[in-house]
Amino acid sequence: MTPDRLALLRFKLTRLWLISPERLWLLSIALQRRGHWVLAFSIKQLNTILYHNSLAPEASTSPDVRLGHYSHGIVINRNVVIGRRVKIWQNVTLAGGRPPRPGGAQSSARPEGEIIVEDGVSIGTNAVVIAPSGRTLRIGRGARIGAGTVVTHDVPAGATVVAQPARVLPREATAEGTTAQGTTAEGTTAEGTTAQGTTAQGTTAQGTTAQGTTAEGTTADGTTAEGTTAGESSEELSDTERSR
Repeated sequence: MTPDRLALLRFKLTRLWLISPERLWLLSIALQRRGHWVLAFSIKQLNTILYHNSLAPEASTSPDVRLGHYSHGIVINRNVVIGRRVKIWQNVTLAGGRPPRPGGAQSSARPEGEIIVEDGVSIGTNAVVIAPSGRTLRIGRGARIGAGTVVTHDVPAGATVVAQPARVLPREATAEGTTAQGTTAEGTTAEGTTAQGTTAQGTTAQGTTAQGTTAEGTTADGTTAEGTTAGESSEELSDTERSR
């Protein structure tokens, strides 16, 4: 079996699900075109409740459109035209910019932006396609839009648009920067503490020396005085005994 036949078989098996998001969206579009806007809005709300999407009934799409992962998070506004065999993955936004509103009223001179998705286009997860106000943004046939890409200009047919690659920050560089900051802080604290401790010790040593010198001087004077007095008392006793 060729890849095309296998894809067709898979598509037919998928369509057997009666209340798939694609079927509900197509039903709301059909009701909107017939003027049953209340029923169309009700079907849209049911689709939103079941699959957490926002698919406008005013949009135009081919019956073979495929919405990945049950269309979770897909937002498609009313000014979008989708061709055949288009694959849209989850969390994709297709919206046209609104014209400015001077004085609080919507300007009719510049219509809303429009998005045209041609046949065979694939739009990756989390992609955002926004048409500028008053302009038509066209995604060419067979183009591919990568995950997480923001598109605001036309995409040529067969082209691939990808987002800016992510940057890797090495863990070692971050750890070295943190260690260097911590070492500087610790060194500053240690120096400050040492300086304060030296000053305190120096002040205490000076005070102790002064007090010690004063005490020794006082003690020396007292000892000398006391020694002299004792000597005189001994000589007086000796003279008394001799007289006796």
